[in-house]
Amino acid sequence: MSTSKNIDKICAVIMVIAVLVTVIFMNGTAVGIKADDSVSFSYEDTLFDDSYVHTIDISIDDWDAFLEQATSEEYVNADVTIDGETVKNVGIRGKGNTSLSTVKQMDSDRYSFKIEFDAYEASGNYKGLDKLCLNNLIQDNTMMKDYVAYKLMNDYGVAAPLASYCFITVNGEDWGLYLAIEAVEDSFLKRNYGTTFGNLYKPDSMSMGGGRGNGRGFDMKDVDFDKMGMDNPFKNGMSGSVSGNSADGNFPDMGDFRGGPPDMGSFPGGDFPDMSNFQGGPPDMGDFPDMGDFPAGGPGGSDSDSESDGERNKPEGFSGRPGGDRDSVSGNKAGGGPGGFGGPGGGKGGFGMGSDDVKLKYTDDDIDSYSSIFDSAKTNIKKSDKKRLIRSLKSLSEGAETGDSDLIEEAVDTDAVMRYMVVHNFVVNGDSYTGNMIHNYYLYEEDGKMSMIPWDYNLAFGTFQSGNASDAVNDPIDTPQSITEGSTDRPMFSWITSNEDYTEEYHEYYRDFIEKFYTSGYLTELVEKTAEMIADYVDRDPTKFCTTEEFETGVSVMKEFLELRCQSIEGQLDGTIPSTDSGQEEDSSALIETSDLNLSDMGSMGSGMGGGPGGGPGGNSSGGPGDRPGESGDSQTGDS
Repeated sequence: MSTSKNIDKICAVIMVIAVLVTVIFMNGTAVGIKADDSVSFSYEDTLFDDSYVHTIDISIDDWDAFLEQATSEEYVNADVTIDGETVKNVGIRGKGNTSLSTVKQMDSDRYSFKIEFDAYEASGNYKGLDKLCLNNLIQDNTMMKDYVAYKLMNDYGVAAPLASYCFITVNGEDWGLYLAIEAVEDSFLKRNYGTTFGNLYKPDSMSMGGGRGNGRGFDMKDVDFDKMGMDNPFKNGMSGSVSGNSADGNFPDMGDFRGGPPDMGSFPGGDFPDMSNFQGGPPDMGDFPDMGDFPAGGPGGSDSDSESDGERNKPEGFSGRPGGDRDSVSGNKAGGGPGGFGGPGGGKGGFGMGSDDVKLKYTDDDIDSYSSIFDSAKTNIKKSDKKRLIRSLKSLSEGAETGDSDLIEEAVDTDAVMRYMVVHNFVVNGDSYTGNMIHNYYLYEEDGKMSMIPWDYNLAFGTFQSGNASDAVNDPIDTPQSITEGSTDRPMFSWITSNEDYTEEYHEYYRDFIEKFYTSGYLTELVEKTAEMIADYVDRDPTKFCTTEEFETGVSVMKEFLELRCQSIEGQLDGTIPSTDSGQEEDSSALIETSDLNLSDMGSMGSGMGGGPGGGPGGNSSGGPGDRPGESGDSQTGDS
């Protein structure tokens, strides 16, 4: 009898303890106890040890068949061996945006790849990593634009993908030097934010691409160049450069764009308006030119047609006015190029090829008004998540307009975004949120606070436009890329300059950045050591998009660009060089001289498009002898 009573008491005590433990676990935060978010991510110290070049062998049954269907972005089975350790039964697919179709059209097969370790086995991973991106280093003669940008982001405390170099072999045969990049997915989120992370989105204004599931059916050959008054650049393998005169005259003369876009002939719906003098504001455009059958949504628009009658007098994605006019004498930014009449790195005036939601602007409380964000969700989101994000966008937009710090603090992780913007604007990336084609960034939101995660910097360091080097070197830190002074068109940056305290704090971050990475000699050492580390692999690479000599020249130009860029920012911070467009237009006397700097030597939008002996339809960027038949580049405007 006594034994039975004791057992009952013991059971009762155990029940009480179990209830208490459950209550504490469920309400740990309230009582000051936090669950252990620690997860093992040993890939951070193994594959992403960037002190040496890693080896990755892809073992696949029919590599040629895989390459033939790479643009479909469908996973196929393979085994991968990373630094001698084999992971079996992974999924591999082609990766990219318009790069996929263009690589194919240029008769090349050096695609970027994505490896999904859990594609066929739910528990599959590589030392905690779920997905791995292998970037082909297109449009990058330095082979390190992406790498340096990610390195600086990570070293400056930004939540950014890890990156390291790897030399890929396929079934034991040399394939080429690639950049291994941590995919911004579950393992990235857990590593940076813990197991109870928030929501991730990848808004993108580019309907003509966007990677897997986001316009992958787009084909540059489908564009009606005749209707646009342009010769078809694919007639002879896309020869010539977008940043200058075509090698064979097929691509229109882009020149410096100082007088506006090139003569495009009779633009659809009538002659294109006179853009020759744009400094005094936009010309009278009357009815916006009919875009005809341009890819869904118009240039940079949404995939969904917002007009019920199907007319496209003003396609979605066009806001503000076409870019400004900046020449090297006045210091005003050149007015853009093809792709939005603001063009690569194009003009000012708040014009951007993207709907307001991609710009992170608040429109109204209707969830459907933010389809470019919510349709791009990378995490599972509920209606309550959408409403919370809309409230954050509203606070952000209103805060950017008024400078109200309370509104901004409600909506923005100010430290995270300020650090991101310092590095992002330092490397002058016109192919992202602050450029005309608004994409190539991730939006992260947790508990109503937003921040940005960097992505795709192969056209950074002023090489998206590759026009006047002075514009890139002296790009004003307070009106970077396509940001207009006083405009709230890009509120995720505008909040910084809408409030004097935030602007000064931003400048303090920049002073700290310059001290840590320039004054210390870090930047020069980073470029030199990286170039030395990868040089032999570049020379050995049988599929590279440039010659070894072009790589060496690109590295030299990058070093010079970084030196001059830091000098300009030092001047902007101490007041000897204006930090806004208007200031530089009024007084360009102190701008850093760049007469001997050719940004296209680093690789640009036009890289890989020039034909030459042995180069095949694509050829290398200089038009000289190619390393292999069909060697070519592409016009990569984003990645997925």
